[in-house]
Amino acid sequence: MFHQIITWIVDTVSLWGYPGIIVLMFLESSFFPFPSEVVIPPAGYLAAQGEMSLSLVITAGIAGSVLGACFNYWMAVKWGRPLFERYGRYVLLTPAALERSEVFFARHGHISTFVGRLLPGIRQYISLPAGLARMSLPLFIIFTALGAGIWVVILALSGYLIGNNQELIGQYLQQIMIAIAILCLLLVVGYVFYKRKQLSRRTEQES
Repeated sequence: MFHQIITWIVDTVSLWGYPGIIVLMFLESSFFPFPSEVVIPPAGYLAAQGEMSLSLVITAGIAGSVLGACFNYWMAVKWGRPLFERYGRYVLLTPAALERSEVFFARHGHISTFVGRLLPGIRQYISLPAGLARMSLPLFIIFTALGAGIWVVILALSGYLIGNNQELIGQYLQQIMIAIAILCLLLVVGYVFYKRKQLSRRTEQES
């Protein structure tokens, strides 16, 4: 069954070309939990066969990711806050907690968006709190593109260098995701340390 899905994706990407990658990555990045691990590596494999351009595969993958993320952002802006204000109490989300989350994302939305795009299970949904907090759209797009870009490059190179062997790609990606999770943890720790140092310096200047 899974092999048939992979074959269908390879055929679809080959038939639709770069627009097909954009559409599939849009779905992966928005409301439909479509794994990017089965979209970009086959396109990287086609690039290795000379049927596509690796740089354009990466560009199309990033474009689809950003468009899908912007769709989620727009949905959160349009319907998110009224929905939570009306039904939030049923999931223990008070107006005060909603305000705090919005303040947090207003201050730290850039690092949250960047790190979130690199983590499986989070990358599809990090756009929702960003939209809910009305994070600056240009900043949201920039940090979404940066985070999604790293992931798309890894996937494209996996398909390009390893080929259309999903089992082997899966083994490598598992190791890479562990490394990325450790890197994200170090990045967050470094960010917190920098912010605390910045706050301490500001306090000293004021006193």
